Amino acid sequence: MAIYENGDVELYYEEHGEGFPVLLIAPGGMLSAVSYWTGTPWNPIEQLAGDYRVIAMDQRNAGQSRAPITAADGWHVYAQDQLALMDHLEVDRFHVAGMCIGGPYVMGLIQAAPQRVASGVIFQSIGLHENRDAFYDMFNAWATGLKADRSEVSPEDWASFRSAMYDGDFLFNVSREFVAACDTPLLILQGNDLYHPKKISQELAELAPNSTFIELWKEGEHIESAKVAVAAFLAQNTPG
Repeated sequence: MAIYENGDVELYYEEHGEGFPVLLIAPGGMLSAVSYWTGTPWNPIEQLAGDYRVIAMDQRNAGQSRAPITAADGWHVYAQDQLALMDHLEVDRFHVAGMCIGGPYVMGLIQAAPQRVASGVIFQSIGLHENRDAFYDMFNAWATGLKADRSEVSPEDWASFRSAMYDGDFLFNVSREFVAACDTPLLILQGNDLYHPKKISQELAELAPNSTFIELWKEGEHIESAKVAVAAFLAQNTPG
């Protein structure tokens, strides 16, 4: 458990286990933090730490991480944080696994640094399908929790930031064209609710040319079979 300071950004992270690195990006929307893994169908930190160097982080202004907020913020600043943390830890190549908002973060990392991402696991990605107002509401609730201590951030700054995050299409931060041209191995586990539409998971899997799709994974006997599939996928795509 540590804090990485990068200028005026403080990123909380944890490391567990040894081996080829796996960066974990937690669910929770704008509140994405390590603690949210305890409420998922299974905790990948516990599953993977026996075989991998698992790096789990709180995103900026979530959990124990802190950063300024500006009108220029958007998906790209999160990718910069994630890559800066990997640089700080002297990690060149890594797997990345993300749930919920972690779906766009995984694809954003592949877009920003394709040579560094060995593979991606995406659990029930968020995405746009008749639900934009839900993401606006989620962002607004997160922002309300911060505003008392962020008097320097204007209403226009908040609006610009929200627009950069959730005015896009599909996964919000990457295009269908990018996904269709992406040859990074992907394991995609289906979503099935308002924030994680089934249609988005299915389309992502259909577009990505090197993807494997799991429909059932969150309940009963499907949990164990999905855990086995995740482990096998990572092992298959671990360099060397």
